[in-house]
Formats: sequence, structure tokens, C-alpha cells
Amino acid sequence: MDLKLEVIVVPVSDADKAKDFYEALGWRLDADFPVAEGYRVIQVTPPGSSASVIFGDGVTTATPGSTQGLYLVVTDIEAARTELAERGVEVSEVFHDVTGVFNHAGTAARVPGPDPERRSYASYASFHDPDGNEWILQEVTDRLPGR
Repeated sequence: MDLKLEVIVVPVSDADKAKDFYEALGWRLDADFPVAEGYRVIQVTPPGSSASVIFGDGVTTATPGSTQGLYLVVTDIEAARTELAERGVEVSEVFHDVTGVFNHAGTAARVPGPDPERRSYASYASFHDPDGNEWILQEVTDRLPGR
């Protein structure tokens, strides 16, 4: 059985502000449905992604800005970081994890610069949307088998 991730829901406090932010990232606006008073569904899709992001009014009870660890895979971490910065996004410097395995939650285990061996899956940068939802860029240059 195939189970394909289709959509994630991101909690925001201001749908229009979030829409402007994600469109400024270059994400495709798929839908903006003001369904009813207090219920609005906005869907955007990152370039190259088969999964989309939904936010709006009345789409989740989660606290705005509470989502962490939303990973976006890129093939060139420096180029992706530069492009986001050029689009006006406040993005971290490139980092790797002290363990060299996977990015710890928070910033305490971050080591400045890309993974010294430039291993796939081991270099990161991060940014937040206007509410503080955390996005992580992860450099993947060689996919693991079965991916």
C-alpha cells in the first residue's frame, strides 16, 4: 500500500500575512477558499514538492507558530539559503549537527558551516514564518535506497 503525504497544516494567526510570506518564497498558490465566516482554507505548494501546505482560518486548533521541524529538501544548501535571503527571508547560516547524524531540536547542537564531509542529509539552514513556525532546509545530494 502506498501512503503518500499530501498536505500538512500550519497554524497561523493572520492568513493574509502568511499567504504573502509563502508567495514571496516563490511557492505556488493552489487555492484560497473563504468558505464561511471564520473558515478560510489557503493551500500553497513549495517548488518541486508533491506535498502542499494548508493554513488559514479555522483549519486547525494548534497554536500559531507551534509547528517545528518542517523539512524542505534542497540539492545545494548554500544556493537555497542565498535565494531565500534574496527574497527577504531571515534565514540562519548553514550549520550541521554536533552528532553528524540528524538535526537536534533547538539550536544548542548546531555547529556553524556545512557538514565537513559534505555528506548527504547532514547540512542545514533554518527559517521561520511570521508566526514562528520552523522550517529546516536539508541538503540531500544522494538519496538513500528506496527513497
